[in-house]
Amino acid sequence: MEAKRKFKIIYSGIADKFLQQIGSKIREKIIYNINKASYVIDPKLFKKLENTDIWEFRTLYGGIQYRLLAFWDTSEDIVTLVIATHGFIKKTQKTPRKEIDKAKEIMKDYYNQK
Repeated sequence: MEAKRKFKIIYSGIADKFLQQIGSKIREKIIYNINKASYVIDPKLFKKLENTDIWEFRTLYGGIQYRLLAFWDTSEDIVTLVIATHGFIKKTQKTPRKEIDKAKEIMKDYYNQK
């Protein structure tokens, strides 16, 4: 039996730019983890941030925490979308408020353009 994909990922221009700026090995691992998370919701790879509508794709590579923040768009009947807003290297235990606010702003812009 074939595994069923739970969502399709769309990268914003900002998320795509982040991925292009990092090394190819880490980019490959991040994309691999995102693809894996689209089949199996694993909190080690894809986790909802508390008290927000923002989720984070999580990748640990070489002792460094890489994050891509994202949100769900379930308005399409055909497929559920997850939009990756932007990426950053996580340097603290908690996700910085400014990164969450940036993701919310990109989400707002996305829905305004839709």
